[in-house]
Amino acid sequence: MKKTIFSLLLLSLGSFGVAHAQFSRPVSVGIGGGTTINLTDLANVQAQYAGHVDVDGLITPFISVGVHAERGALKGHGYESDFKNKYWAFNANAKLRMGQFMGLPDNYSYYNLQASPFHKILANLYVGAGAGFMKNDIVANISSNYRTAIEGMGGHISEELDGINFVVPLNVGVDIPFGRTLYGPQWAVNVNYQHTVTTKDNLDAVVNKKDDHYGYISVGLKYALFHRK
Repeated sequence: MKKTIFSLLLLSLGSFGVAHAQFSRPVSVGIGGGTTINLTDLANVQAQYAGHVDVDGLITPFISVGVHAERGALKGHGYESDFKNKYWAFNANAKLRMGQFMGLPDNYSYYNLQASPFHKILANLYVGAGAGFMKNDIVANISSNYRTAIEGMGGHISEELDGINFVVPLNVGVDIPFGRTLYGPQWAVNVNYQHTVTTKDNLDAVVNKKDDHYGYISVGLKYALFHRK
């Protein structure tokens, strides 16, 4: 999957030219928060909350690379057992927006000043992927019956409750820009769903046959720091 996404980004850079006239390759900072959903062995979800900070740089008006820092919690229960994981997560990522594939004017400033709000929102729908790590802080109460059942299936209850996982975040969302300038909108509301895949089955202290996942639905605000060429 990572090779496919990387190939798609290279194809976009090489084959889909959007105008760079007056495009200043800005950096944006963002902050937001939302709800986490655990997809673990103890999968009866108790919705928890997370917050994040993003820093993104635009390579073209519609392709960005950036970093994402997140602090949140996951919580679930089942089989007379429960857990809570107060985690930290960090990743580097890339996002590809629909505007990269749309026929836009050769002058980016002209596009910014003339495009309708609907067209600009459509152009800023995106998908993305990245790689990073996640630091667990798990408190778990596992019943003896569930422990025996997990061990009978070849799994075990982890003693590593504060370990670090390698993670792959997958994103889909939209930046809703507002305000018009020659160099692009300076503010945007961001709505995003991030699905994070771990490489260890240990977000809930239960290690079984399938790796744990979690989802994070967030709303945030982004501010662009624009610079002329």
